[in-house]
Amino acid sequence: MLRSALWALTGLSLLAAPVAAQPGYPNRTVRIVVPATPGGGSDLFARLAAQYLASVLGQQFVIDNKPGGGTLVGMDAVLHAPPDGHTLYLSPSTTTSMHVARKSMPYDVTKVFVPVTQLVELPQALIIHPSVAAQTTGEFIALAKREPGKLTYGSAGIGTAPHMAMELLKSMAGIDVQHIPYRGVSQSVTDILGGCVSGMILNVLTSKPHVDQGAMRALGVTGLKRSEAMPTVPTINESALPGYEALQWFGLLAPAGTPSRSSSSCKPNSAKASARPR
Repeated sequence: MLRSALWALTGLSLLAAPVAAQPGYPNRTVRIVVPATPGGGSDLFARLAAQYLASVLGQQFVIDNKPGGGTLVGMDAVLHAPPDGHTLYLSPSTTTSMHVARKSMPYDVTKVFVPVTQLVELPQALIIHPSVAAQTTGEFIALAKREPGKLTYGSAGIGTAPHMAMELLKSMAGIDVQHIPYRGVSQSVTDILGGCVSGMILNVLTSKPHVDQGAMRALGVTGLKRSEAMPTVPTINESALPGYEALQWFGLLAPAGTPSRSSSSCKPNSAKASARPR
């Protein structure tokens, strides 16, 4: 988890340098819209980003949580803001997968947003409530096959990373597990902890504390190699479904039309510029 956080700050250092060189930016508070409830991975990385950028750029960065609609509510809020760099979008990997899970989208995300930086990429974990009679991914799949439709799983909404990752697992394993979408990760986690939902696929950063406390059981991680955060938990690829992989990433986007670094009036050092390959 610490390494993930450090990677996030490293990525932001690449953003902060060119932006800080643009005269007058930021000239007021910058809003980072998070399309999820407080407490999840999106919220955590947004707050890391806000803290770091505020220290580098000398201006306040505030978090604006706007959950709902499988991130559409948050996206819409950003797209109605002026494209001046003072409203940014904390994008989960959902942004690039929503068109797969939805029959229609109100806009083409590749045209209405411009990328700023990727913060982090991390694996997820298949986690269940301890009352579910499975100790491994293989046993979970076997249980789901014996009792089709009885097990349930939560997600942060239709088209989100936990939803897509579990649907991939269901497809590859040939099982029927009922989907219960929520407005955010924190709500689904609460119901899993209470035993109302069987489990879900959740990023390792959010799930690890609950697993360490024994409140959740981790059956497998979704990367092709084991996670340093959960070194004793096998990958789903190695233990049950060869070829299975479902990573999650977070990044910053801005509304289309936001000036890029190339529009800055600052000029590179001539010695350094002449040494660059052309």
